[in-house]
Amino acid sequence: MSKVRAGRNRTLTLSTAERERYRRDLIRIPEPVDINTIENKIVNQDIFEILDFLPTNFVDLLILDPPYNLDKTFKSTSFRKKSIHKYAEWFESGLLGLLPTLKTNASVYVCCEWYSSTAVHLILEKYFKVRNRITWEREKGRGAKRNFKNTSEDIWFATVSDDYVFNVEDIKLKRKVLAPYTDTNGEPKDWQASSEGQFRLTHPSNLWYDITVPFWSMPENTDHPTQKPEKLLAKLILASTNKNGFVFDPFMGVGSSLVTAKKLNRKFLGVEIEKEYCLLAAKRLHLAEVDRNIQGYSDGVFWERNTLSIQKTKGKSQKFG
Repeated sequence: MSKVRAGRNRTLTLSTAERERYRRDLIRIPEPVDINTIENKIVNQDIFEILDFLPTNFVDLLILDPPYNLDKTFKSTSFRKKSIHKYAEWFESGLLGLLPTLKTNASVYVCCEWYSSTAVHLILEKYFKVRNRITWEREKGRGAKRNFKNTSEDIWFATVSDDYVFNVEDIKLKRKVLAPYTDTNGEPKDWQASSEGQFRLTHPSNLWYDITVPFWSMPENTDHPTQKPEKLLAKLILASTNKNGFVFDPFMGVGSSLVTAKKLNRKFLGVEIEKEYCLLAAKRLHLAEVDRNIQGYSDGVFWERNTLSIQKTKGKSQKFG
């Protein structure tokens, strides 16, 4: 039975007609393929079934968002929590098959929860140059009576070599200035005044407080239980690829990385075992052809959460962080 949703609920769903329509956008890989076959495609298969069929050296950015080491059900599949050593073995077995797809100057981002973060780090150290660990605030979270509430996730950043892309100017954060200092002439010191207020552009750090997890009133929201925000993916993609670079997501879920790559003029390939999620991703890619907005990102700048709301009131966009 379909869920009964509130009138202002913008969660994306699929009609019977849409399922049939977007089913034709999905592909399967039963044998070795070339890059032209998989460019800007969604593959509805288990990634472990097709690793030997993928081309070599085609990926500029690998985004890995595998099942976290938690008991979790995704439609018809389930993941059961393992010991940290078993999870490390599972993660490494999949990573090995992905290594041949990477260019020599490729970058890799791996999403994980706190418990398995150390295991991910140790495995990455065996095959890559680990550059940093990003921790982002996931403001949703369930309270605990005998522990601290978990409201953060990690993203490990690694590269194949010392030759890699990092576009720092493309991922600066526009922040409100609470104490606007001026120089001796009364001119703004390290900040800018605008009709929206007083702001400064800051270099990106590895601690992200400006991410909003998709929820019912956001047009990117779906019923996927662990959907990543487009704003988060945009930071990774802009930082570590140039235009027309190739983004590969082997655990794409409902395709947030693919949709964001398309909006930012990158090529992409996504793989997902759940057909329903693939169909939602196909619908989102279709919608991205007419709406390239990324919530919290405007005019080439990332904004702190909620600081773009004034733009909405002026009717310019709905891209408030």
